[in-house]
Amino acid sequence: MTQVTPVILCGGSGTRLWPLSRSGFPKQFLALSCDDSSQSLFQQAVGRLNAIGSSQIQLGNTVVVTNEDHRFLVLDQLRELANIQATLLLEPVGRNTAPALTLAALYAGEQAEVDPILVITPADQTIQNADAFTKALQGCIHVVASDPSKHTIAILGITPTAPETGYGYIKKTGSQGSYGEFTVEQFAEKPDAKTAQTYLDSDHYFWNSGMFVLRASTWLASLKEFRSDIFAATETALVASTTDQAGGVEFVRPDKAAFNPIPSESIDYAVIEKCPSSNKFTVKMVELNAGWNDLGAWDAVWQVGKKDDNGNVTSGDTLLSNSSNSLVHASTRLVSAVGVENLIIIETADAVLVADRKNSQDVKHIVNQLEAQKREEKNLHRKVARPWGWYDSVDEGERFKVKRIQVKPGASLSLQMHHHRAEHWIVVKGTAEITNGDQVITLTENQSTYIPQGQTHRLANPGDTPLEIIEVQSGSYLGEDDIVRFEDTYGRS
Repeated sequence: MTQVTPVILCGGSGTRLWPLSRSGFPKQFLALSCDDSSQSLFQQAVGRLNAIGSSQIQLGNTVVVTNEDHRFLVLDQLRELANIQATLLLEPVGRNTAPALTLAALYAGEQAEVDPILVITPADQTIQNADAFTKALQGCIHVVASDPSKHTIAILGITPTAPETGYGYIKKTGSQGSYGEFTVEQFAEKPDAKTAQTYLDSDHYFWNSGMFVLRASTWLASLKEFRSDIFAATETALVASTTDQAGGVEFVRPDKAAFNPIPSESIDYAVIEKCPSSNKFTVKMVELNAGWNDLGAWDAVWQVGKKDDNGNVTSGDTLLSNSSNSLVHASTRLVSAVGVENLIIIETADAVLVADRKNSQDVKHIVNQLEAQKREEKNLHRKVARPWGWYDSVDEGERFKVKRIQVKPGASLSLQMHHHRAEHWIVVKGTAEITNGDQVITLTENQSTYIPQGQTHRLANPGDTPLEIIEVQSGSYLGEDDIVRFEDTYGRS
């Protein structure tokens, strides 16, 4: 029986899918499926990897490598999946995929009785043909398991369908092996249009999917060979890690001071691209023809979406007339379009994007401007997920802000205070237990209270249904950073 550990790399900010994807809620947590699924890209990735078990493949617990700031988004979405046991490795800062995989390999190697085979996938891809994906990935596992030297790395190569200039390519060589594998001769960087067309015309080139299969020991040995600095620094950070739990899921936090200096590098650049010319490590490729897409920009979302008779892909409350080949997404209100062609129109509560489909990669330039202007629309939506529930900033003016707040059953906010604002709370649904200085009171629908500036306070939901309140803030400064936490269930104090 082959022991396999699913590894989900759940980092990245998905800036080219702004305004739906933001650093506080990036694209992997969005439902951008091509099959009308309500599951997020992350949930789909977890499900795909946990479906590859067989009479010969035994799956261990899933390892998710993600950012510390996204831990409760991951936790909430894992709770919606049945029979998934997972551990979260929480990076204090993003350092690209090579350190992320190193964390997973070190951790999985410590937990397993035997040297486990790691199946690694990014969290932000779509697959239309799940059966073809499972078969190809199982082939990769058998390729790695059948190598007694433990020097083989297997990769899924995507059958190209266009002269794509946004992907790296894999060149195969030799004859096909027992599990459908070919030897990888070389990796090619993202090509120009002319070169991409020559790749497409050849039957030797495939898109690099970023999905790998290898033993934990193989990754660590190859990293020591090619980037020993990344190995040593990541090992130091993990050895000094702390561990806690929430919702039955283990959180492993590498030491921040040791993690910060780790070089930022991708799996490909650090190791994989060096292997074909090495006499120590071999890379094999199994072809995948399963409707793969990495949803790198809005045009890719249009390509995989369900189209009407005019080639339009729509989501939400939309009305179109005399329009074609466009993507229209409405989040909070009616969006209509008349006489448009090849457009991207994305509406959220606080931002609207209109772009030509062929220029959808350039959305990152808007995000760069938002960052330069320090605008909050780069990072957060108007409605912001929190581990205890969510808040929606419905109105704001000089010296006031109005929020709608929902607290999950049994959850509570931190015990906190604000230096620059007072707050008025009105319960509109459910039951609130409120700490206000030395008092603890219970309020129900249509009841309210006042939290003076500088007063220690906490909001909790003791009931078994969601609690909703309207919060009116008033004061000289209303930023989210005006919070002093004294006690916090979620480790933020």
